[in-house]
Amino acid sequence: MTATRLADRAIVRLAPMEDGESAAGFLQGLLTNDVTGELPAYAALLSAQGKTMFDMIVWPGPTSEHGTTILLDCEAAVADDLAKRLSLYRLRRKIEIVRDDSLSVHWSAEPTGSHPDDPRLAALGARWLAPSDDSEAADEAWRKHRLRLGVAEGQAELGDILWLETNAVELNGVSFSKGCYIGQENTARMNWRQKVNRRLVVVPLDRSEEKRRKAEYPELGLAVDHLRVTDIPQDLV
Repeated sequence: MTATRLADRAIVRLAPMEDGESAAGFLQGLLTNDVTGELPAYAALLSAQGKTMFDMIVWPGPTSEHGTTILLDCEAAVADDLAKRLSLYRLRRKIEIVRDDSLSVHWSAEPTGSHPDDPRLAALGARWLAPSDDSEAADEAWRKHRLRLGVAEGQAELGDILWLETNAVELNGVSFSKGCYIGQENTARMNWRQKVNRRLVVVPLDRSEEKRRKAEYPELGLAVDHLRVTDIPQDLV
């Protein structure tokens, strides 16, 4: 049986703790995408300057005693940091924000017929959540698949990069009509002025520029570079 579990991913759960509270409403004022509509959706939590802090896929969770929960599919290595960061914005809102190790993230390069496509790009394959188990991990196959499609993710590849420079528009990771969120001003200005001067690009490792390199994968012969748009080779566009 083909492995599907992504061991390098984890779930952060947000649940309302009193009637009238909304986990989606709370996140709506923080994340780059509209999370009150159709889910799953790709989104990020940015700095005030519009730089990427955490990227994630937002899933609808089960209905709890006080309303619908929201599940954030994020890097396992930073899940605790994400929960802590979100808790800073919670103030007095009655919302529980915790890492939920009872669930795991799964992926299949081929359509399953019962799970949705990755909201970033259908070619990435099907994605879903399921109860945690000790099944074989598929992280290496996933990394190879997404990088060959030119898709970067996680803090090592995206961290401290302006959100629009991570190809967020092309990967359905931003809404320009949802209203305010952290980092929205600079993000909207870049879009309005069409001033995305740099991009993250997956390149062959032997063509990577060390000074522009965000991450490298020698076993795949690939790297993720942060390049000026004018410097991107035409065969990689």
